[in-house]
Amino acid sequence: MSGRLGRSPEVCFLLGLPRSGTTLLAHLLQLHPDIVAPPEPWLMLALEAFGKVDRRHPAGSSLIEAATSEFLGRIDRKIVSRAFADAAYNQYLAEAGKRIIIDKTPRYWTVLDFVESVYPEAPHILLMRNPYAIAASLKSTWGIPLRAESSRPVSVSSLAELMLRLPDGIISSLADLVLGLPRLAAQRTRRQTHLVRYELLVAHPDEEIQRLLAGLGCDPGGVALASMGRADYLQSSSFGDRKILERNAIDESSVKSWQSQLSVEEMQTVTDLVGAELLLDLGYEQELLHAQKAGVLDRGREVTELYRRMFRTWWDLRSAKAGGLSSSSHAGGPVHTSWNISENRDVAIEMLRGEVARLEQILSIS
Repeated sequence: MSGRLGRSPEVCFLLGLPRSGTTLLAHLLQLHPDIVAPPEPWLMLALEAFGKVDRRHPAGSSLIEAATSEFLGRIDRKIVSRAFADAAYNQYLAEAGKRIIIDKTPRYWTVLDFVESVYPEAPHILLMRNPYAIAASLKSTWGIPLRAESSRPVSVSSLAELMLRLPDGIISSLADLVLGLPRLAAQRTRRQTHLVRYELLVAHPDEEIQRLLAGLGCDPGGVALASMGRADYLQSSSFGDRKILERNAIDESSVKSWQSQLSVEEMQTVTDLVGAELLLDLGYEQELLHAQKAGVLDRGREVTELYRRMFRTWWDLRSAKAGGLSSSSHAGGPVHTSWNISENRDVAIEMLRGEVARLEQILSIS
């Protein structure tokens, strides 16, 4: 064990939005004798946020952040983060008796730059799925609303009020689509990134898994997917898709189920949030065409950009509420540098309301 702990671990990051099938893909890869895939480590998120603690901490959250920042400012924080992550991954590998660890944490889209700075050589597996299907899964699995209680879409009707009133988890799930999807889509051109489409994975699992295994330097013949195998390791975890515990075979029905699960208004919400341009760029032309035949409109890039600005504003508000902003935007967009959100929350709220008003004005004209 000590020998392994002295080496840099073989780490692969599996990136994808929540409800995009990352648990299934990680499980299938873990069937290989060289690979272990913990449910969801969240390790890089914790390291990126090192020094930021709840404001109720008795020692004082601002003092802790200031002191650790001052201390770490004299050294290379990336080296410290890498040393800790190496030790954690290596010990997990040693306990599992495996060679490669796959860190599957969907919210890593918020810290992609940090992950890249700490592990620039690590391979990435990027799982993309039809955004309409992701939204349908958010609705059916977690009850994420895609419409307000009235007949108008939640993304148009009083969005500013909803963002301030609804639990963070609901808005975070929508932020995954609005902010996370374009961030992940931009990773497709990264070197050492293996792109997987969910639709191909469930249609041709053997071919897709063998391709990924070869890319990771594993024997492609080391896995036979006649059976999915058991996912008992998820029983003791709070993370990962629990539905996989009920499966004994890979099911293609999830590919088109969104067509009956989403109303026209909900499909319009998803189209507005994601943008027709990105849907086409990701190869979901047929899915967009289906939505348009049902009555969905392409309201243009300006509408989608307004949504992204609103969600970035909300994200900064959320960060301020949690204890302050870091020097870079976790949401992958520009940080508001002309004022401090934690000291000017009312200004941020008014900005959010103004963005919503501008959006509703555009939609009333279109």
